[in-house]
Amino acid sequence: MNLPAALFTPSWPAELELAYARHGERTTPVQRRHLGPLRVQKHLYAEGPEVCQHIIVHPPGGIAGGDRLDISAHAGENTWVQLTSPGAAKWYRAAGVARQDLRLRVDAGATLEWLPQETIIYAGAQAELHTQIDLHGDARLLYWDIVALGRPAADERFASGHFQAALDVRRNGKLLWHERQRVAGGDGLLDSPIGLNGQPVFATLLVSGEVDSDLLERCRELKIDGVRGDLSQLSGLLVARCLASEALKARAWLIELWRLLRPALLGREAVPPRIWST
Repeated sequence: MNLPAALFTPSWPAELELAYARHGERTTPVQRRHLGPLRVQKHLYAEGPEVCQHIIVHPPGGIAGGDRLDISAHAGENTWVQLTSPGAAKWYRAAGVARQDLRLRVDAGATLEWLPQETIIYAGAQAELHTQIDLHGDARLLYWDIVALGRPAADERFASGHFQAALDVRRNGKLLWHERQRVAGGDGLLDSPIGLNGQPVFATLLVSGEVDSDLLERCRELKIDGVRGDLSQLSGLLVARCLASEALKARAWLIELWRLLRPALLGREAVPPRIWST
């Protein structure tokens, strides 16, 4: 029996749709719809019933050309949702584009923390990531991303392929943060002092709210070997950036910032998810 070639495709689309509601003192998952290889593990309450933690799992372990990941999460009113991952996301060398679309909605009184581990872009990958975050009322957000270009430990520079990212954050429809990035393999900006300055890793942290000058200075004084970072206070949004020699060092810097900023801006001490230590 000869089946049409159109039935076979090397791409692997996946979807994950999450939603949460507040029931008494507990944040409860009320929707977990998935299609293809995207899942969440059992929800956890390491900090008590108010904070629901989910670990997003992509069982194939890597994203290849033609793959598309669609992830959405809706934190309902007065919920607290923390989303993380068990390990690095790996984007492999490919002849075609692979894409991830992330949509986060945070309703009034709710808090959402998006804290994935690093994204590794292999040389030759064609990775395109699009993120849209919508905040409503007094919703609170803490978001980070860590991008590693190439694999320096394997002597692999990001000499081909491309990484492209778009990030928009809105509150009540008003744009708070609008960013577009594109890094081409072998581009001069990889080594330029006005670009990545030879560092293979860059990271961003965004947190809603404003801090006083003393806390801002404490954050700026954080020192991690192999990391150069700084922070900017915008109206209603604090932005932190760094360049790093290794993804683990960039993550260590973000975690130390999180330890300082979470109590001040979100009102809760930072409790690192156990999955980060496994």
